[in-house]
Amino acid sequence: MATDPVCGMYVDPRTATLRLERENRTYYFCAEACLESFARPELHRARLARQLTVAWPLAVVVAVLTYTTPFPLWPWVALLAASVVQTYAGRPFYRGLWDAIRSRTGNMDVLIAVATSAAFGYSVAVVVLPGHLPPALYFDASSLILALILTGNFLEQRTRERSTSVLRALWELLPAEATRVTGLGEDRVSLDLLSEGELVRIRPNERVPCDGVVRTGRSWNDESVVTGESGPVPKGPGDRVVGGSRNGDGLLDVEVTAVGSGSFLGEVGRLVTEAESNRMPLRRLADRVATWFAPLVLGLAVLAAVAWGLVGHAPLGTCVLIFVTVAITACPCAFGIATPAAIAVGAGRAAEAGILFRGEETIERLARADLVLADKTGTLTLGRPRVAQVVAKDAAAESRVLAIAATLSTGADHPLARAVTAERVRQGLPVSTPSQLRVVPGVGVEGTVDGRAASFGRAGDGSPPEPWLGRALARADAAGESASVVRWNGTAIGLVTFEDELAPGVADAVQALSALGVPVELVTGDRPAPAARVAGSLGIRTVYAGVSPGGKAALVRQRRSEGHVVAFVGDGVNDAGALTEADVGIAIGSGTNVAREAGGVLLVRSDFSGVPDAIRVARATVGKVRQNLGWAFGYNAVLLPVAAGLLIPWLGFGIYTVLPLVGALAMAFSSTSVVLNSLSLRGLRLARALPALTPGSTA
Repeated sequence: MATDPVCGMYVDPRTATLRLERENRTYYFCAEACLESFARPELHRARLARQLTVAWPLAVVVAVLTYTTPFPLWPWVALLAASVVQTYAGRPFYRGLWDAIRSRTGNMDVLIAVATSAAFGYSVAVVVLPGHLPPALYFDASSLILALILTGNFLEQRTRERSTSVLRALWELLPAEATRVTGLGEDRVSLDLLSEGELVRIRPNERVPCDGVVRTGRSWNDESVVTGESGPVPKGPGDRVVGGSRNGDGLLDVEVTAVGSGSFLGEVGRLVTEAESNRMPLRRLADRVATWFAPLVLGLAVLAAVAWGLVGHAPLGTCVLIFVTVAITACPCAFGIATPAAIAVGAGRAAEAGILFRGEETIERLARADLVLADKTGTLTLGRPRVAQVVAKDAAAESRVLAIAATLSTGADHPLARAVTAERVRQGLPVSTPSQLRVVPGVGVEGTVDGRAASFGRAGDGSPPEPWLGRALARADAAGESASVVRWNGTAIGLVTFEDELAPGVADAVQALSALGVPVELVTGDRPAPAARVAGSLGIRTVYAGVSPGGKAALVRQRRSEGHVVAFVGDGVNDAGALTEADVGIAIGSGTNVAREAGGVLLVRSDFSGVPDAIRVARATVGKVRQNLGWAFGYNAVLLPVAAGLLIPWLGFGIYTVLPLVGALAMAFSSTSVVLNSLSLRGLRLARALPALTPGSTA
C-alpha cells in the first residue's frame, strides 16, 4: 500500500481503493473513479455519456411496457431492461454506497442506491414470486430515476470542464520538447528532462518551454496569453522569459531557472489545486450537513412508510413507493453541488481575466472586503521612471539639454538612462557620438560630447547650486519628481526630472473600487511628495508614506482591529508581511516569488484593474453559493412533507403511482437549476480578460 504521510492518503493497488485520513475519520473512495473524475475529466464525461445512452432508451422502453402492457411476457422484458439500467447505469451509485458504508458516513449515493434498489427489488419479487405480493411493478420508477440523476451528473461534469478549460489551455501552451544546448551541440529533449542551469535555444516563432533568463541573443516575446502584456516585450541578455510565451523573430539562448511545477504555469496549476482543497465556511457547513442528512432522510423514509402502512393501512406496494419517494426527493444532489458548481464557474471566469484564487475561503473573505491598502511602486505605478519635464537655464535650449543627456545615456542600462533614451526617440532628436564615457557609481555618467566635457547625474557636489537651478530642484521635489542635472563644459545648463509612470488602467480601477464601496488607501516606503503626487492623480485621499515593511504589516493589523476587512495589494519582498497579515493578500503577478507566495490572490496580468474584477467575481460567486444553498434547502423543506404523505388525505394513495417520478424529476430539476444558476457567472462583465487561450494561438 502506497502512503503519503503529509496528506494522510493511502492507495491500495490490490483493491484500487483510495483511503483518506481526515480529522480522526477514515474515508474510502474508488481510486479509479477519483482519477477519472479529476485527472481525466473527459473520460468521466464520456463514461457518463455511455451510461446515458444505455439508460434513457431502456428506461423509455420500460415505461412504455409498464403503461401499455402490450403482451403477456412484458414483465420479464421490463425486468431484463431494468436490470441492465440498474446494474450498468447504477454502478457508480452502488460504488458510492459501498464507500459510504466503509467510511461510516452518508452521501447522496446512499439515498439513490437504496431508493432505486427498493423499487427495483420489490418489482423483481413481484415478477419472480407472483401471487405473494401486491401485483404492482415499479421498474419504470427505478430506471427513469437513474436516467434523470445521471443526466444531472452529466450536466454538472460539463460545468466543471467548462470552468477549468481556460487553465488547461494555459498549461498546454508549453511545447512538448525543447532544444537543449550542451558542449557537444544541440539535442531535442522532453521538458521533464530539463533542469535548472541548463541552456535551451529558442528559435523564431517557437513557444518558450520554461522560465528562464536570456544569456545571448535579442528578440521580442509575445506574452499576451500568459501575462496579459498587450504588446511585444523586447528581450535581450539578462531579461526574463516566461514559459508558454511565443518568441519573435530572433534567436535566444536561455538559461533555465524553473521548469514544470516550479515554473510560472506550474504555480498557476498549484494555486488552482489549493483553491479546491481549501474550502470556504459555507461549503464546510454543506459538507457537515450532507454527512448526517443521508441517514436522517433514510430514517424519515422508513418512518413514513411504516406509519402509513400501520396507521393509514396503505398497501405494501404503496409503502415501498412512499419510502422510494422520500429518499429520492430528499436526495441532496443540489445541496452537494451548490457550492462547488458556483466555485468552479466563478474561479474559471476569474482565470479568464487573469485572476487566480488560492482557496475557496479566500473568495469568501474577498467578497466581504471593505478596504484596499495598496503599495505604490510596481503596484499603482509601473516601477519604471519616465521623463516628466526638461528644464533649461535658457528656455530655448531644452532640446539641447535632452540631446546631451541622451548622448551620455547611449548604451547605458540604468532605468533613468532608458527613460531619457525613450523620450529622445519620442521627440525625434538626433544624438552625437560620445567618447570617453565613464560611469561614476552613485553619481551618474561623464564623457565628451562634441569635443567638450559633459556629465549627467546627481544634482550637486555639496556646493550651493545656482539660484535658477535651486528653484528648479525645489519645484521638482515639491512635485514628487527626482532630478538629474546636465552639465556641459563644467556649467549646469539644465536638468531632467523623472516621475514613476502610473500603471495602465489604475485610475479607472480606483474609481471602480470606490463604486463598489471599497476605498483605496496608499501605503508606501517612498517619500511623502511622490506618494502625494500619485495619490492626488488617482483621487486617493489617505496616504501613508515612509512606511517600513514591518510598519505596513502593523498598519494592516490596525485597520483590521478597527473592524475593516482588509485586502492588501503588493508586489515586492517588502510587502510579504502585509500580504500575509491582511484578510486577503493580492499579489501582482510580475512581483517577487515571496510576494506571490504570501498572497491569497494572484493577478497574472500584473494589472491593478484586476483588483475590482477579483472583488466582483468573489461577490458574485458567494452570492450564487448562497442562492444555490437557499434553493437546495427550500426545495427539501417544501417537497419532503409532500413526499412523506402530506397530500394523501386529499388525493389518496393513488398519487404514489406518479409521485416517485415527479420527485426524481424535481430532484433533477433542482440539480439542473443549481448548475444553470452557477453557469450564469460566465456572463459576469469584467474590466478586461486575457486573450483566448488556445494552444495553437499565435496572438
